[in-house]
Amino acid sequence: MNIVWTWDIIRRIIEVLWLINIGFAIWTVFRTRRDIASTWAWLLVLSVFPVVGFILYLFVGRKLSNDDIFSIRAEQWAFRKKILDRQEELLEKHKLLLQHGKLARARQLVSLSASLDDAPVTFNNRVKVFIDGEQLFSKMIADFDQAQDHIYVEFYTFYSDELGKKILAALERAAQRGVKVKVLYDLSGSRGTTYKFFAHLEELGGEAQPFNSKANKRVTTPRLNYHLHRKIVVIDGKIGYIGGFNVGDQYVGKMPKFGYWRDTHLRIVGQAAIALTGRFAMDWNTTCRKTDKERIDIEKLLTDFTIERPTDPDKDVTMQIVSSGPDSDNFAIRRGYESIISTARKYVYIQTPYLIPGEPILESLVIAARSGIDVRVMVPCMPDHPFVYRATEYYAKYLVNNGVKVYKYNNGFIHAKTVVSGQNLASVGSANQDFRSYRLNWEANAFCYNEELTAQLKQIFEDDIKDSTLLTSEYFANQSKWRKFKQYFSRLLSPVL
Repeated sequence: MNIVWTWDIIRRIIEVLWLINIGFAIWTVFRTRRDIASTWAWLLVLSVFPVVGFILYLFVGRKLSNDDIFSIRAEQWAFRKKILDRQEELLEKHKLLLQHGKLARARQLVSLSASLDDAPVTFNNRVKVFIDGEQLFSKMIADFDQAQDHIYVEFYTFYSDELGKKILAALERAAQRGVKVKVLYDLSGSRGTTYKFFAHLEELGGEAQPFNSKANKRVTTPRLNYHLHRKIVVIDGKIGYIGGFNVGDQYVGKMPKFGYWRDTHLRIVGQAAIALTGRFAMDWNTTCRKTDKERIDIEKLLTDFTIERPTDPDKDVTMQIVSSGPDSDNFAIRRGYESIISTARKYVYIQTPYLIPGEPILESLVIAARSGIDVRVMVPCMPDHPFVYRATEYYAKYLVNNGVKVYKYNNGFIHAKTVVSGQNLASVGSANQDFRSYRLNWEANAFCYNEELTAQLKQIFEDDIKDSTLLTSEYFANQSKWRKFKQYFSRLLSPVL
């Protein structure tokens, strides 16, 4: 039988195929539990882009397997159970903190972080702030050269470029002296860095492995989400680093595309270094389940974690190392941000390279600004991810129209992830103000309670304003229609960016 192909038949075939695609889209998205915004965003992608959308979902939309979640949670619990076994001592520490009247606002944040992440409060920390990559890595290498027992390094990006080779050479020198060196990195974030890059380090007795992956395979699953986004270094359990810098030439301003790289990182000497060691140990041991690397003895690690009374609260920084990731629905860092914003009385200053906040933080910022709080947000002047930047512009416009002061940093690329408020509340770490950091990446932040450090970070923000442009409603109104369309479209995809 000959079929006469008419436009009516072709149209009906397209309609049937489209309905089948819609059915598969609904089945694909709803069979996995996810938040409403992500659900509708993925339905849009799969419906509008039938074939390309499903390929994109294969790489980006798939969630972690139950086995992966179980192994990660098991490792977390092994460490936290040891902490919880000493709960009485920890509660005494909390009482010591709460005695300080100046920390009235911090009381809520301390309790929140302890509840959501079992984050112990650490005292007697001396902190130095770094906002320049050259200075940061010069000091870090100097610390490597003085290490006596161990060096633990954990970065989202560890490139095999000039800076990467410089850092690696310092780690190799340490390993040659007998220092135990362990390096953890993210495969996707360290594109171009192969296992062979760390071969000589391992010959010298050091160890390196990509997080939650098999080291000898570049791609273990077709998944582009769920990255190890933390940036942590620990030396001898006494010195710790945490913040936004990664290892790569662009982070020291050697990539013309970005120019000067403005970031924020902390160097910590004190109790918090042990908390950072615990964070690294959990991530390392989780990955060891897939490799033959030597695990870190958490029992032995915690013998070094002593409960100390604060000796000089005015100078020493009280601090919690708070973590979050897709293995937990507690969203400890995001909710910490919400707490800082919602309890603000005078001001909140935020620096972030990506501004794609969920509704809770977005509305908290608007409520604070409308209530007379001085709310300021600083974002980059250029994109490193086009869709992400257009979505950032959309939310920046929304905030500007609702009383928030949004600044565009012009002196290169700002990558800092800081929140500063009041006399003594500050957060510095790896978590951006976006869905990816809230839900999809493994992040770590230092929540700090100290007047001197807060004042310093506030001053850094105000100094950055000198190199920034205050965005206005007129600025956004004068943008082209095409640019506005890209902003609106990117906003629809924001839960999956």
